[in-house]
Amino acid sequence: MTRLIVWRHGQTVWNQQQRIQGQTDVDLDDVGRQQAAAAAQLLVAKNPDLIVSSDLRRAQDTAQALATLTGLPVDTDSRLRERVYGLWEGLTHPEIEARWPEKFQQWRRGEPVTDVGIESYDDVGKRVSAALADIAERAQGGTAVVVTHGGAARHGVGAFLGWANTVPHTLGPLANCHWIELRQGRGGAWRMETYNVGPQL
Repeated sequence: MTRLIVWRHGQTVWNQQQRIQGQTDVDLDDVGRQQAAAAAQLLVAKNPDLIVSSDLRRAQDTAQALATLTGLPVDTDSRLRERVYGLWEGLTHPEIEARWPEKFQQWRRGEPVTDVGIESYDDVGKRVSAALADIAERAQGGTAVVVTHGGAARHGVGAFLGWANTVPHTLGPLANCHWIELRQGRGGAWRMETYNVGPQL
């Protein structure tokens, strides 16, 4: 049966600083590169047939760690990018809270935030879910590793599984270089097999 492994990229300096990245193209830091190498050693045992990555560097460089071990090419899909965070990109959590205290608390509660250019949960879920559906079709009974971002992974997987927008907020954050495993069972139904699995560094 088809298997999708939805893998979050490794750590960046902005991750460490709790700085919102969104679609800003930030590189992996040294820890992130170590995480990617360690995770790739675990994922190669799953015998992937296909690697597809967000076109942002932190995702592509994470994917390349697995590509080096498998010999597979890394295909890119811009639909796998992180959620757009508009005016908040590049700012730390305390900076956002100081400038937009009510909106920051709405965001922390998983509620929609308007007027600052943030992509809606519905929109990010739909675009990432569409990418996952296309990748699953390409995998055709094999295993595809999909390298994406924390928010995009949760909301994209939620939409792919038919969840309401509120459900992904009941899950804890997806750690850097950890993954979600989805399997398609008999009859075509998809289910989440594992969540937030990865190397412990």
